[in-house]
Amino acid sequence: MALRYRRLRETSRLFLSQRIFSGDDCQQCRPVTKLQVLTKIPQSHAGEKINTRMLRNAFHHQRFSTASEVQNESTPESDFVSFIKSTVDELEGPSHCWLTKFGRYKSFPERDGTFLVLAGQFLETTGCEPIVTFEKVKLLQQRFPQLYVIGFQPGSAISSSADRSDLIQLMVKEYITFPILLSSKNFSELANGICYILFKDFKSPVFFHDNGLDLQVLNKALEELNVQQNGNSKPPNNSKNTSLKQAEIIRESYMSSLQNFLFHFPGCVSGDEDGNRLFISDSNHHRIIIINGSGKILDCIGSSPGFEDGEFESAKFVRPAASFYHAAEDCLYFVDSENHAIRRADMERRVVETLCPASNTNKKNFQFWTWIMDKLGFGSNYDAKSVAVDVQSLLFPWHLIKSVDDSLLVIDRRFDTLWTIDLASGKVKEIIKGFPKILEICEQQLLEKVSLLKQIPQHWLQHQVAAICSPSELPYVGFMSSFTTLQNDLIICDMAGQRILKLSGESRDPSNFQFSNFGILGLPYWVSSSLEKVYTVIDGLQGTQIDHFQCFSLLPGKVDVQLNVDIPADTELVEQLQEGCIWRQARGAATEISGVEEAAESLEKVGVSQQWYDELDNLAFSTPDVDLALEDNKTTSDASFRDDRIRISSSVNTSPGTSEVIVNAVLYLKLRKESDIPEDDREKCAERIVDILSPQKSGKMARDSCIQYLLKTMRDLRDVIFTKPLHVRIKLDCLDHPKADNLKDIILTESSIEVNVSL
Repeated sequence: MALRYRRLRETSRLFLSQRIFSGDDCQQCRPVTKLQVLTKIPQSHAGEKINTRMLRNAFHHQRFSTASEVQNESTPESDFVSFIKSTVDELEGPSHCWLTKFGRYKSFPERDGTFLVLAGQFLETTGCEPIVTFEKVKLLQQRFPQLYVIGFQPGSAISSSADRSDLIQLMVKEYITFPILLSSKNFSELANGICYILFKDFKSPVFFHDNGLDLQVLNKALEELNVQQNGNSKPPNNSKNTSLKQAEIIRESYMSSLQNFLFHFPGCVSGDEDGNRLFISDSNHHRIIIINGSGKILDCIGSSPGFEDGEFESAKFVRPAASFYHAAEDCLYFVDSENHAIRRADMERRVVETLCPASNTNKKNFQFWTWIMDKLGFGSNYDAKSVAVDVQSLLFPWHLIKSVDDSLLVIDRRFDTLWTIDLASGKVKEIIKGFPKILEICEQQLLEKVSLLKQIPQHWLQHQVAAICSPSELPYVGFMSSFTTLQNDLIICDMAGQRILKLSGESRDPSNFQFSNFGILGLPYWVSSSLEKVYTVIDGLQGTQIDHFQCFSLLPGKVDVQLNVDIPADTELVEQLQEGCIWRQARGAATEISGVEEAAESLEKVGVSQQWYDELDNLAFSTPDVDLALEDNKTTSDASFRDDRIRISSSVNTSPGTSEVIVNAVLYLKLRKESDIPEDDREKCAERIVDILSPQKSGKMARDSCIQYLLKTMRDLRDVIFTKPLHVRIKLDCLDHPKADNLKDIILTESSIEVNVSL
């Protein structure tokens, strides 16, 4: 009997190892993953009120034969996983192409982890369907920060640069932050539309087809896998908490040829008529840029992706959308779309606060030591300002309207849900579902906005259709937050061309803004890794492309550094390099002393953590000679360009030992009108821009895709403003101080070095 039982158990194991779905049963038979719960999952209270169009109570599965197979023979499912694993080390291959790759994903085949592959023909979806699909994945990423997500399009013509450029446009529009793999291979399991493949450690994939798939099914399955991985039956966190530390969720791609435009999907704009100001939501750069009617940059709200209240330079949000300026309060209310929140920027105090969801967390509860640990890179995985967001109340809001009863009307991108929010308390008073009911409430406001679109040329408006989502009952209403009026001009966000246009109130001729004062924007977060963590990383900024590295052997003392930078050929500076676009750091036996007087007014622009490091440096390395210290403090920094060359000056005090001077800067460039590229050759212009911005980080197919994307923008590429990062590291080896004749005193020396860099 014991022998029979043992044989029966081994036979059962053999069948269960094949991961078979049998008949019409929705039960997963493989007990190792404990996915039996997928049969019928009770809907949680939170899940019941999530958008019913996105979360329907249905589950479709792939049906396989129940015939037994040889245990060592690879099944179709394992073939799929093996193919995914075989491609991760190469950007391009005979049958695949990674459209984007991330630093986080470079070595993931060697790591244990849970993977979710979103597979399907993304370009074949129409209307608002892509929004539904990608919102599901984003919610899962927020729920499970350590989840690896991959987009996969099988059977695609990877040789078609036009199709790849369309995918890039989709990625920009939907802000897709996970890598996408294109393959010419077909897999039978992926033949029926969008499919979600869930597996752990590149083993035992489970397939879910998305014909109204309930998000709770995937959520429960991931919880079960997390239980096995951690050996803990407790879920990682409450499903309502969607404001996890975004640094743990968002890993942006290396598609620098798009990210390094001045704007990266300028999604929405609003105006202040009395103050002659425009508030531009630079959505995929996670900031709001404030300009005047002439294009001069007045201020910038937001520092990097995340969820954090505070001063404009440290506040964080993810993909800001529509905004509304409240003149009586001198506050800007804006939608923090992917944090599911409404934020308020006090323009006088220059502070960002969260209006909805209401939180008891405030600045008084903020501990200084917690801030220090976070800036040094030793903070916890959860944001100190995180709050529990009730997804019943707000889920991916986008549009914002001020109602007559002093309430805010918030609408999602699909015009499927409207939230009425009390302006004073930030509480959600009412939730309306369906566009017909939404139209009953705010028909007048919507029609007034849409009527202004008659002033926009029809052919240009048609070009924007791919970037918006509008119900068939009111075409172009999805564009309502992307234009405004200012001083009798119509200001329009060109989301396809990544620019802002001004339509003159008299001639109705469109024109580009002449932007200036870029120093207000400071050093963008994406040009290098976290600058404020430079002290905690061995050998400085790891993973950052170094444009120039040079070593010098000097005597200790004052060292004047002259950095000469030749800008790329065929380009010109949009304006003179400003001090706000430069970041300096001295490490080791040196302290940076240049620019003390001139930088006093712009210290807030370089970050409070940088100031703290400077104070530590001065305490640790400043010379005790008071007269010398005062003399050094008079040394000023200079950033200028003459003869097509930029000059950046710095000064440091060095002591015996090894030190390093790090200079980061960002140059705002555009193609020269008088270059060797013919004026009417748009393809040559596109190639030159892409080659300047991403010379090493993308393969040939990705490069061609970006070029095609630029060619579809319907604009003069010589007017495109883009940023070129500069990262220079100078190593200084200093011997002991020379002795005076009495062998007691030391001699303080002054040295100067010159460093030449070509970008």
